[in-house]
Amino acid sequence: MTVWDDLVGQQEAIDVFRAASLAELASSTSHDSAMTHSWLVTGPPGSGRSNLAYAFAASLLCREGGCGNCSDCTQVAARTHPDLSSLTTERVIISIDEVRALVQSSQYSPAVSRYRVIVIEDADRMAERTSNVLLKALEEPPERTVWILCAPSEADLIPTIRSRVRSVRLRVPSVEDVAALISSRDGVDAHTAERAARHAQSHIGMAHRLATNPEAAARREETVRLALNVMTVREAVLAAARMIEIATDDAKAITEERDAQELEHLRKSMGIAEGDAVPANLRSQVKGLEEQQKRRATRSLRDGLDRILVDLLSVYRDVLRIQLGVNEDLINVEFETELRAAAAARPSEDTLATMEAIAQARERIDSNVAPALAMEALLIRASRSEVSA
Repeated sequence: MTVWDDLVGQQEAIDVFRAASLAELASSTSHDSAMTHSWLVTGPPGSGRSNLAYAFAASLLCREGGCGNCSDCTQVAARTHPDLSSLTTERVIISIDEVRALVQSSQYSPAVSRYRVIVIEDADRMAERTSNVLLKALEEPPERTVWILCAPSEADLIPTIRSRVRSVRLRVPSVEDVAALISSRDGVDAHTAERAARHAQSHIGMAHRLATNPEAAARREETVRLALNVMTVREAVLAAARMIEIATDDAKAITEERDAQELEHLRKSMGIAEGDAVPANLRSQVKGLEEQQKRRATRSLRDGLDRILVDLLSVYRDVLRIQLGVNEDLINVEFETELRAAAAARPSEDTLATMEAIAQARERIDSNVAPALAMEALLIRASRSEVSA
């Protein structure tokens, strides 16, 4: 089993990275045209950008080109390899200090492998000033340092960085491919895996969560029912409030367990037994962790709201398909009766307008507009479509 085996629906991208790593294995120099020192992996959320980046990192650090079984591959999977540095942020943006630290570490020679590999997940979260710090490192990289950036699209990075990286674009994997992965990897039945992959719209991480977490699946079902039952302005306001509650509950479910594990690990590392008070001279470390967790909770809530909006978009996408006479490939086929009722209650022009309102709500929330206002405006727009029809 190699590091490439669990990657779904990205054979073209895998071929590019595999050719680069094999070319380097076959040559004593790094001048092969298949290999370069700066890469950008782009693709929609859930397409497996970071998974592919770390698989490529393993293939460069492994003596067998990514066998998947050796200590190098195991350490890359655990993010503990001495020649691997990675940066992923729990906040809305990547700080300039974090990038400066990475740039400094990129100057060191590899400790045990052929390369020092640096992966930046969510590189689109860098401000322009931060991006310029990274740019200097990309312009003159050390001979044995490889940068791998991940972002939704090339347009999310400044032009000067785009001109200095080799871009590899990922596509959305098929529902069938994601369902097969979830079924084999997570041990769920084929029906559950297919439904989760379809509801997640081929987002691998979300498909895993919907297939293995009944509470997450139930929250998504409630979101769809709320959207399909909004008929009046009052119902729209109530539905918006409930959706924010759902997003909050979902964010708490994701973060609470991790927060507790991190706090327990910190207490153990400081030698503090369970139930003992934290000494005064160590409280600043606990406080720092708590502040970091609060920032992560803020991002998790924002991500949860965005997931709800993506689910709403799938609902109106299904409605529009029915209105246009395309009855195949519905995402929310379990709600077909309600979808057909919604399709009959409004013209297709209003459905399109509602889908545009969803896109606008996503932009507003991303721009720090109060979530309650953005959700209310969206659902009131949807309810007016129903009333006018």
